[in-house]
Amino acid sequence: MPLPIRRCLSLAACVLALTAAAKPEPFYATTFERRPSALELTELGRALFADSSLSASGRMSCASCHDPAHAYGPPNGLAVQLGGRDGRQPGLRAVPSLMYRQTTPPFAEHFHDNDGDDGLDQGPTGGFAWDGRAASAHEQAEAPLLSPFEMANTDRSAVVRRLPLSPNAQKLRDVFGPHVFDDPERAWRGLVLALEVFQQSPQDFYPYRSRYDAYLRGQAKLSPQEERGLKLFVDPAKGNCAACHPSGIKRGAFPQFTDMGLIGLGVPRNPAIPANGDPRHVDLGLCGPLRTDLKERAEYCGLFKTPSLRNVATRQVFFHNGVMHRLEDAVRFYALRDSQPARVYPRGRKFDDLPARYQRNVNQEPPFGRPAGSRPMLSEAEIADVVSFLKTLTDEKKPAP
Repeated sequence: MPLPIRRCLSLAACVLALTAAAKPEPFYATTFERRPSALELTELGRALFADSSLSASGRMSCASCHDPAHAYGPPNGLAVQLGGRDGRQPGLRAVPSLMYRQTTPPFAEHFHDNDGDDGLDQGPTGGFAWDGRAASAHEQAEAPLLSPFEMANTDRSAVVRRLPLSPNAQKLRDVFGPHVFDDPERAWRGLVLALEVFQQSPQDFYPYRSRYDAYLRGQAKLSPQEERGLKLFVDPAKGNCAACHPSGIKRGAFPQFTDMGLIGLGVPRNPAIPANGDPRHVDLGLCGPLRTDLKERAEYCGLFKTPSLRNVATRQVFFHNGVMHRLEDAVRFYALRDSQPARVYPRGRKFDDLPARYQRNVNQEPPFGRPAGSRPMLSEAEIADVVSFLKTLTDEKKPAP
């Protein structure tokens, strides 16, 4: 496993250290003709992130689905985005935001936090994508290039063949050296290195510019409604949101609003996903269909990565299948799923997107677990309060250079 760049004193130091690493050769040990600085890699990665010439269709870039103007999430209200060789192939899951991923650990079935009780097994945790299958930031960076639903290149060599024809070809030569395209493996590594370093740029991907961050710094106050929402958010007997979306400062670091874990929520099936037109198709998250190494682990079926709630109010679709389109409805789902399921599942069957044998994996902690027909844990007024608080997590626009 390559050494995460965030552990180095600086990105530039990390690149230099990994370039000079001894065998066995890690991913970034390739000796380029030039040793680029962190700033050069960031700016090159920014350009490549928006480069549609790297896709099989010639019309799709990383930014097509991860729009910088929408917190590096989808720019529209589609449940799944369109890509592929013809630009018309639908994906299987909603596109997540790429922001606030910088502390994501590699996937582990048994995660032990080094703060507090190290003996407490927090279960499946970490990794990138909804099912945690990308083990590192560079695996996440390369995945869209090869996904049949996204940029749809058949293999790495197909991507590398496009690089000399890219409008960013000269930038690649300037950063890595004039002969970077002579070695296909070196060219591939340079491409993914630049994308990964860019996606760890603090000013772009974890700026901590929300009003809640200002509140934590003592530079702003929350409104009475936002204060009520925060109290409900952290109250284990009410919203209990902070159980999976921690909201406090920990070890001097501002919160990411995700515990990086994987959890089963049992959200309704989304008929807007074309694959769901086949009743035999079921998205089981951690145990398939996109992840295959854990497909025999029944206790993991229906579990998906807990996303960060930062910038959640900028989204137009919610949950792994994009079944909800309003933030109020996403919060309301937690209050009504068990207490009034008829208001949540339009087809009339609870957990209608999860086979019965896996429904025991669905989380039952508050606000879930209420008997059917009982009063929801959160009232409509309290739901509005929580939504008001969540809107304080939106980052202000990046200041002009």
